[in-house]
Amino acid sequence: MKYDRVKLLLKDDFKKIEDAKIILLGVGGVGGFCLDCLSRSGVKDITIVDFDTFDETNQNRQMWSELHENELKVQALKQHYPHAKIINQRVDEDWVWDFDFDEYDLVLDAIDDTKAKLALAQKCYKKLISSFGSAKRLDPTQIKVDDIWKSYGDKFGSKIRYELRKRGFKKKYKVIFSSEEAVIKENGSFMGVTASFGLTMCSESIKFLRK
Repeated sequence: MKYDRVKLLLKDDFKKIEDAKIILLGVGGVGGFCLDCLSRSGVKDITIVDFDTFDETNQNRQMWSELHENELKVQALKQHYPHAKIINQRVDEDWVWDFDFDEYDLVLDAIDDTKAKLALAQKCYKKLISSFGSAKRLDPTQIKVDDIWKSYGDKFGSKIRYELRKRGFKKKYKVIFSSEEAVIKENGSFMGVTASFGLTMCSESIKFLRK
């Protein structure tokens, strides 16, 4: 059966995965692979939130993008993951503060908006896994997972930590980051890294839900 090999690994914990309610913010290079991994691992109740459309520049790294150029990402992905609930919405700071996350067991942050990420940290830190920058890098073996205050080697992450300190935020939550120094200044992306960020986010989600 479809999930038999996952059940061999997770045993009785597989029910926790099946019963979990997850919301995934951003379904681009990182979020798309996370969505695929979660779905293939048995997650049935997942809500995806994004406002963007697939375009040609996404096709080097984003799941299904070559099949759905100029289509809304959430609507296109619904065709491949019919169990997913979709919200076509830009995730900005105001939306985060207004949205009710209480019904979800886990909040996954695969967005780029700094202010929205800060709001998510402040509001959802107890059940948040957040991705930092996956662009400009080539080595997936340098991907790390740790709490926000132990992250390093990422200018985007440094900015998040600085802004959180300014807000007096001292709580911990899990982040995914790379210790690899940026290869270029431009925002180039390599699927070997972006996909690995997404798969790491999925793996960390499974660990979180098994607790």
